[in-house]
Amino acid sequence: MTAPPIFQRAFTLVELVIVLAVTGAMVAAVALFLRWPFQAYLDTARRAEISDIADTALRRIGRDLHIALPNSVRVANAGGATYLEMLPTITGGRYRAAVDNTGAGDILDFTAADTSFDMFGPFSAQPGQTPVAGNLVVVYNLGAASPGADAYSGSNTNVIASTGAGTLPNESKINFGPGAQRFPLASPGNTFQVISTPVTYTCTPGAVNAAGDGTGTLTRTFGYGITAGQPAPPAGGTIALLANFVTACAITYTQAGSATSRNAIVSLQISITRSNETVSLYDEVHVSNAP
Repeated sequence: MTAPPIFQRAFTLVELVIVLAVTGAMVAAVALFLRWPFQAYLDTARRAEISDIADTALRRIGRDLHIALPNSVRVANAGGATYLEMLPTITGGRYRAAVDNTGAGDILDFTAADTSFDMFGPFSAQPGQTPVAGNLVVVYNLGAASPGADAYSGSNTNVIASTGAGTLPNESKINFGPGAQRFPLASPGNTFQVISTPVTYTCTPGAVNAAGDGTGTLTRTFGYGITAGQPAPPAGGTIALLANFVTACAITYTQAGSATSRNAIVSLQISITRSNETVSLYDEVHVSNAP
């Protein structure tokens, strides 16, 4: 018996070339339609990234400005960079200015050098808001325009040696050291603030490089010593990078009316450039200078 014939099916080279050509045309057409949506996605992601960089930096500066010691904000320009310095407060309160009706209580004496005083209320239980040894007590800070009442020169500050319970219930005590000091001016509201070290924001804009990115930076320096004149840049301390790709920045400090005004505005503007695209953000922070 003879086996049936076996039929084999295949395609020719011409058919293969035709299929490849048609497939290539379809892929090219699909890629053409997908190119612009994909590019739009990349552009949107890039804009969101650089907007977030600028917004985060401005919010960080604003947070420090809101807790800055009254009349401690100052701005300097040197070497193409802008320096914004302030003295952030750790905590504050009201000092005892008079004894109670029984004659008890440790008042803050402004007629002679004093070694301690009672404050009303307990210390804050929040981390970083409790005064510790080495911090400074500041009373009635009026700034450099008022000699004798400028925390940067140290004329109205005193070093904390220790803290503890106050003379009376619901009061706390702050002890000074190593020596007593007389504060020159009493606060009309019997208030004081506690500070540690200054903070400086340094904005150094840079040109756009071959990749289309800005080369400047915005940094935050902290942990350095207090000096009467504004350091530009600060000596020592720890430097933290807040933003890169910076191409422009402007910081101005404006007091309403005079150098002793109780209200001021810090204007902040920063430009971030990535891939030849620039995002500029502007913010104004109200600063209360009521000591």
